[in-house]
Amino acid sequence: MMTARREFSRRELLRRTAAGAATFGLARTLAEGSEEPQRHKTLLAFYCDDTSPYVAGAGAFRTFLDFCAEQGIAGESSGILGAKGYCMTRNPSEEERAFLDQVQRAWKCGIGTHMELMTHRGLFDFEANREPEGALHEGLWLYEPAVTAAQYERYFGSIIAEGERAGLQFTGLTWPGCGCRACTRRYAELRASGHTEVNPAVWQALLNLARQGKFRGRTVPCFFDSSETNYGLHRKASDGPSGVYDLMPNATDHFGIWENNPDRVNPDYDITADGTAGIIVRHVQSSSPYCVWYAHWQGLNPASGVGWRAFTTVVQRIRKHLSDRVVWMRPSDITDRYHKAGG
Repeated sequence: MMTARREFSRRELLRRTAAGAATFGLARTLAEGSEEPQRHKTLLAFYCDDTSPYVAGAGAFRTFLDFCAEQGIAGESSGILGAKGYCMTRNPSEEERAFLDQVQRAWKCGIGTHMELMTHRGLFDFEANREPEGALHEGLWLYEPAVTAAQYERYFGSIIAEGERAGLQFTGLTWPGCGCRACTRRYAELRASGHTEVNPAVWQALLNLARQGKFRGRTVPCFFDSSETNYGLHRKASDGPSGVYDLMPNATDHFGIWENNPDRVNPDYDITADGTAGIIVRHVQSSSPYCVWYAHWQGLNPASGVGWRAFTTVVQRIRKHLSDRVVWMRPSDITDRYHKAGG
């Protein structure tokens, strides 16, 4: 996901009055569902978008996972199986196989795996094992009002099945945003006709798959938009032990973004060297139930990312200044715990 491409849905989400209600009481609910009292601790997690072996190689992802495991931190990274226009699980190259092996061990390192759908571009043809030229983009497709839950379920289920070929289990879904001319024009048409939200059939399809045990957990966290102030954990669909949630990040990417831009790197945005300021500190001091930020693999990766040093610095500063006031937790663990506690 790319921040600049979220403008369409952010404007709409900022108008929602439900965000405050979803946030209110969340800390208490999470604490009641935990094994240890966490009433005065803020949950920490992150999303890492655009993760693939084509940006920095499997070795970089291994280094990232090793660091996460050593530091005891938690989050999720996306797995885009068709990023090259074909499915890497069917006949993987040596590098792709090495990357898939690392994705398999990610869970044990504290990192879940989100489908950022199949290609992060056009809808994939699973029978032909290719992304057809000119295909409707996946992110836009999630907003198209005429698509049925059965169609979404079939497509999501096909992605999950491709992951299973390589022993991968997805934990959630990240919206693959796009700012191309065609998508921008269609978003404007949808907005003009009153279609400003994700098609509700998306949530139903994800719930159906969760009920079938297709995801790693019983709940499915989703990442569609973010806000530092108007955030929340929104229940989108549920049935007994299964649920689908929109877990909005409340901190943004200051690790180089998808451009791998050094001008977009600033660890002080998250937490300053003395631990007295930064968005994470503000959320902790205000007793926010969680602080979830997002990043992009282009900037975050340890091989070529300009934000890797900033990322490790932020983690070390959190350990030094906030270790007794935060609890690291994967997004899927946050939604699991919240749902079990009554959501």
